[in-house]
Amino acid sequence: MLSAAEKLASSIKQRRVILFVGAGVSMSVGLPSWQKLIEHMAEELDLDKDMIGAPDASYQMLAEYYRLRKGSLGPLRDWLDRNWSVSPQKVKASRLHRLIVSIDFPIIYTTNYDRNLEVAFEIYRRDFVKIANAKDLAKASQDVTQIVKYHGDFDDDASLVLAETDYFDRLSFDSPLDVKFRSDALGRTVLFVGYSMSDMNIRLLLHRLWQTWRRSGYEKDRPRSFVFMPDPNPVQEAVLGRWGITVLSEQADDPEEALYTFLSKLKHHLDQL
Repeated sequence: MLSAAEKLASSIKQRRVILFVGAGVSMSVGLPSWQKLIEHMAEELDLDKDMIGAPDASYQMLAEYYRLRKGSLGPLRDWLDRNWSVSPQKVKASRLHRLIVSIDFPIIYTTNYDRNLEVAFEIYRRDFVKIANAKDLAKASQDVTQIVKYHGDFDDDASLVLAETDYFDRLSFDSPLDVKFRSDALGRTVLFVGYSMSDMNIRLLLHRLWQTWRRSGYEKDRPRSFVFMPDPNPVQEAVLGRWGITVLSEQADDPEEALYTFLSKLKHHLDQL
C-alpha cells in the first residue's frame, strides 16, 4: 500500500499538485520574522513596548494604525523592500529552494512578499511567470510554472495585503487571485509548507476550500490535500482532517531540517516513478 508521500509524489508526476509556500521557507534564508516587523512599526510610531507585547497586537492591526498615522504604508513598504530581501547567493545556498525548484510544481502560491522563489527559478534557469494582480492573470502562460503572489508583491504596492483592512477585504474570498485559487485548487491536490496552523488567514482559506467542495455535493471526489507540520498535535490533525487535509510530518531537530527531510523524501519518491 502506498504511503501518503508516495501518493503525493504520484500526483506531482501527473502535474496535479499546487504548492503553497509560507513564511517558514523565507525565514530559512534569513528574512526577519513578523515580530521584527512589529518591533519596527512600534519604533516608528513611538509605541510603548508593553503595548506591542499584548496578545491582540498583531502586525496587521499595527500596520493599519501605521497607515492612519502616516497617511500611507509607503515608508513601511520601503523598509520591507530593503530588509525583506536576501542576496542571490543566500538563495542559491538554500537547500529548500533548490528542492522546490527541482520538484517542478506547475503552480506555486505564496503569501510571502519577497522574491526568493523567483530568484531561485532564475538561478536554476527554470522558466516561470509571476502573478500578483488581475493584469498578470490576463497574460499568464500555462506552459511554465506560475508563481502566484497571493498576498502581493513589492513590485506592485497596490497588491500588498498587509494591514488589517487589507485582510478583511480578502475575507470575502472573491478577489481575482481568490477566484484563480478556487479554480486551480478544485481539481488539484494542494500542499502547504512553511505555515503555522495558528495562522487564521490560512485556516480560513482551508475552511473555504472544504466548504466549496461540501456544497458541491461531490466532496468524496475531492483530491487529497496536505499540510506539512514539523510538530503536529492531535487537535490540529483532527480539525484539519475534518476539512479533508492530511497532516504530514518528519522528526528533526528544527522545523527547517524537518521540511528539508520531507521534501528530499518527496523528491526521491518522484524520481522513482
